[in-house]
Amino acid sequence: MAFISHYNRFCFFVLLMLLRIASAQLSSDYYATTCPRALSVVRSAVLNAVVKQHRMGASLLRLHFHDCFVNGCDASVLLDDTSNFTGEKTALPNVRSLRGFEVIDTIKSQLESICPGVVSCADILAIAARDSVLSFGGPSWTVQLGRRDSTTASLSDANTELPSPSLDLKDLISSFSTKGFSEKELVALSGSHTMGQARCQMFRNRIYNETNINSEFATFLKSNCTQSSGTDDNLSPLDITSPVFFDNAYFKNLVDGKGLLHSDQQLLSGGSTDSLVTTYSTSSGTFYADFANAMVKMGNLSPLTGTSGQIRTNCRKTN
Repeated sequence: MAFISHYNRFCFFVLLMLLRIASAQLSSDYYATTCPRALSVVRSAVLNAVVKQHRMGASLLRLHFHDCFVNGCDASVLLDDTSNFTGEKTALPNVRSLRGFEVIDTIKSQLESICPGVVSCADILAIAARDSVLSFGGPSWTVQLGRRDSTTASLSDANTELPSPSLDLKDLISSFSTKGFSEKELVALSGSHTMGQARCQMFRNRIYNETNINSEFATFLKSNCTQSSGTDDNLSPLDITSPVFFDNAYFKNLVDGKGLLHSDQQLLSGGSTDSLVTTYSTSSGTFYADFANAMVKMGNLSPLTGTSGQIRTNCRKTN
């Protein structure tokens, strides 16, 4: 009987620990009492940034994606290099490409002035991504909050874990599957390319050497992206049809052979994702719903919670 009693107490202790672990996970009202103005501060700053430069909306969304895909949503992408580690900013997918760091700095400074040491940089990235999509007329979703910030970053992980725009469909599916995403979620998240721009260097091979591209579209792009490396940094919209709106035109473009990046057009290339592209091209509501759900799932990639990590007072460096 004594054994049973001790066993019951042990089971209760294990259950209590599991409940505590669960309570340390993310929640939508995480800052309701500790910093009730947090979400409004982020939204205002994002709107101001997007008004000044439309491209910034896509840049802030991309920051969140590039953060979460490398060791989870922990704001490691924001860390500057130190003597102890080389961070993610100079990784091949990020260097001369990621933008919006100053906007995050501004938001963090504003939040530190009203709620010092409370709102994490990782949560700022998650909120800013949602508000960027909203500012372009896209769908909303409930952002789960309570992430903490990492104290290190990894150049090598950023170089290997972020999917390349040159990937074929098979490798895209594999890359996203490694992070727990289905093919539907891969296609839905790729729809974020209805915003933003890409450098000529990223799509030069497609417009000069690939055949599954609309010929008029390719000719148009060649005027701004010559075969010379001198035009490497020239930009073209990822969505040629409506680059300043978050809509389903990206998928309509794929149907017409107007995907800018090789990885874009791979989603409609005779493979298993063709039907999803077709569905999204004809139903913006379906795309919006699937995109919002996939963004919530992405924001839940291996967050630091509880006593892990820290709340950085400066998003570029550890405390």
